[in-house]
Amino acid sequence: MQSENAPPNLVASEPGLYDRVWSPLLVVISGPSGVGKDTLLQRLKDHGYDFAFVVTMTTRLRREAEVEGKDYYFVSMAQFTQMIEAGEFLEYSNVYGDYKGIPKAQVRRAWDSGKDVLMRIDVQGAAKVRAIVPDAVTIFLAPESEEELVRRLIERHTETPQALQRRLQTAQQEMTCLCEFDYVVVNPANQIDKAVDQIISIMSAEHCRVNRYPTCI
Repeated sequence: MQSENAPPNLVASEPGLYDRVWSPLLVVISGPSGVGKDTLLQRLKDHGYDFAFVVTMTTRLRREAEVEGKDYYFVSMAQFTQMIEAGEFLEYSNVYGDYKGIPKAQVRRAWDSGKDVLMRIDVQGAAKVRAIVPDAVTIFLAPESEEELVRRLIERHTETPQALQRRLQTAQQEMTCLCEFDYVVVNPANQIDKAVDQIISIMSAEHCRVNRYPTCI
């Protein structure tokens, strides 16, 4: 018989409370082109957040500042098509006339690291990942205004006027998908650390969720 002064048996009253095993998150960061997804990921690293990044594969040409295997894996259309036929992509989409996709091998390698896994993908791809992995944490990175997004795209100097107009039209459509995401984070101009802090807070909160189950990939 338990003494009246004995501490409550928390293990018995809360089965499994102290048996929870830390499980990595699968985090999808998406948003319109030019909103600052790459900059945000780099700042996460600068802040010391240890995560595994899944590098997207694409058929588009490499830009001057981009690094093979770090920013993207750049492949030919023939190589990409072969991988589609072999079922090697978790998801893939046609974005502005070029293909982008997440290779399954990249996801498995990242997951095996035991770290939180982050993906930077377009809104089309985010919807596909959400359908395949329902417990993925999806975050929509948004500009503070349409005018600010236009300014950022123009200052990149990577698009022709026609391509820029196409990206802006696509961005307007993508903004209507915001409600399909778990979270929205506004990335204000010259305040990237504010957005980074919010992303870290979201991931910390997700790790504390009582009803979070280990993600299955």
